[in-house]
Amino acid sequence: MIWEHVYDPFQWPLASTLAALLPLALLLGLLAFAGWPAHRAALAGLAAALAVAVGAAGMPADAAIAAAVSGAAFGLFPIGWIIVGAMFLFRLSVEAGALDVMKRSVTSLSADRRLQALLIAFCFGAFLEGAAGFGAPVAISAALLVGAGFPAIDAACLALVANTAPVAFGALGTPIITLAKVSGLDEQAISALAGRQLPFFSLIVPAWMVWMMGGRQALAGVWPAVLVCGASFAIVQFAVSNLIGPALVDVAGGIVSLVTLACFLHWWQPRVIWRYGDGGPGTRPPTSGRVESEPADAPGRIAWAWAPWAFVSLAVLLWGLPPVKAFLEGRGSAHAWLPAAVVAPEFPVPRLHGRVAKVPPATRLGREIEPAIYRLNWLSAAGTALLVAALVAVPWLGIPWRRAGAIWLDNLYRLAGPLLTIAAMLGLAFVTRYSGTDVTLGLALTQTGSFYPFFAALLGWLGVALTGSDTSSNAMFGSLQRVTAEQLGLDPLLMCTANSTGGVMGKMIDAQSIVVSATATGSHRAEGAILRRVFPHSVALASLVGLLVWLQSGILAWMVPG
Repeated sequence: MIWEHVYDPFQWPLASTLAALLPLALLLGLLAFAGWPAHRAALAGLAAALAVAVGAAGMPADAAIAAAVSGAAFGLFPIGWIIVGAMFLFRLSVEAGALDVMKRSVTSLSADRRLQALLIAFCFGAFLEGAAGFGAPVAISAALLVGAGFPAIDAACLALVANTAPVAFGALGTPIITLAKVSGLDEQAISALAGRQLPFFSLIVPAWMVWMMGGRQALAGVWPAVLVCGASFAIVQFAVSNLIGPALVDVAGGIVSLVTLACFLHWWQPRVIWRYGDGGPGTRPPTSGRVESEPADAPGRIAWAWAPWAFVSLAVLLWGLPPVKAFLEGRGSAHAWLPAAVVAPEFPVPRLHGRVAKVPPATRLGREIEPAIYRLNWLSAAGTALLVAALVAVPWLGIPWRRAGAIWLDNLYRLAGPLLTIAAMLGLAFVTRYSGTDVTLGLALTQTGSFYPFFAALLGWLGVALTGSDTSSNAMFGSLQRVTAEQLGLDPLLMCTANSTGGVMGKMIDAQSIVVSATATGSHRAEGAILRRVFPHSVALASLVGLLVWLQSGILAWMVPG
């Protein structure tokens, strides 16, 4: 028997909305203000989500439990698998001494921490987002910042904020492609409109990062580099998204901004070098004058140290290309020798697959049955690309295989807690999705009438905060955005695109990303502190996206593709 979503179970929208909000509020509250460890807060949030799904929404208990198990499995693979691979490579670099060489090479470009953050977190992180997405950019860039000498919590926060503007075009344009499928709108039109919204924030985010580090004075000292960094990415982002499509926006933008900023720093340096104080997290006034650099490593030594991360970049880019992905998943008659049942088996989730249905206004159909299929694409997963790069790096770095095996086992042991946390958080997200309580929250924002263009972006923000993925948010709310736009006489293209572009600002506060950043920086159990620091920035940036969308529904309507 198919169970249909009930979006107002109490026949009182306010009560239904508050009930739907309870699990997320409990999770974030326990994490940010009660000081609970992340795994305990996640388990409490999951328990609340199950209680609301079964007790309030009326979801069959066995289906709710199956959704939680399916979400936990997804949290371990592919999300957790990415963290395992990234941290393994990071620890190999530490073991071989390569990380110290990398640190000195970054310092040779500039000893200024503000500029190092732009190079690593924004430029390199954007490239990784375009190539892999799904947690890899935060994990890798945060780990590299710590390796470069940044305080752990600061590194985590900077990586999270930097991983915003590129997200809508992440994983070779997957969020935009998904949004086009679920909304029925033209993919190129969505890509073009997103490319007319996000470049503004590609200019803002680098400045925002520097302002977070040291305030207005810190930003004033490096504004030329901030402008070069943001503008080079924004120009490529606009051009590629409008002229080519969504797939290579971040890859091209990340490479161009990284090379442009590195070249710029060869002839320009700030007059005052900004460094963190010796007292750990936080900042002190900048140090006057240039900082004496450490003895430079030979170019060959620098290339040796960075090569494993070049392996990673190449691997995740190749793994993301559609022909390579099809080959690794055994799709197509030309690859029959690589059976999909072996390299990408699919398992319908018992007691959940085909048992739950969306109903209007969450869908344009009379009833849309929700599939629930767990896909174990172990060969084509981004985490596997990271693992392959790490295995190539073992002999390159001169580490004995026996020692590498010991590092691998110790890495798994250390990540047991974070992996449990991610599994619980994704279980919560899946219960929310399959019970329909996510749509209940979304419908509350649709009651805003003429202000809905502003809140359309916040709906996307909420979706990413709930699911940890702009792709998932678009799949969840894309159809609802179109239905609401048509009911209110608004442009469906603008409202659906706002779901993705507004959603990117929720990426820095979703529980999954918080745990990934804490794990990558070795600051496990500091998730609450990280969340408290980035939450105001997330809300402020999401509101700015909402304001831009509202203006594009009126006086800036000429910016929307016809």
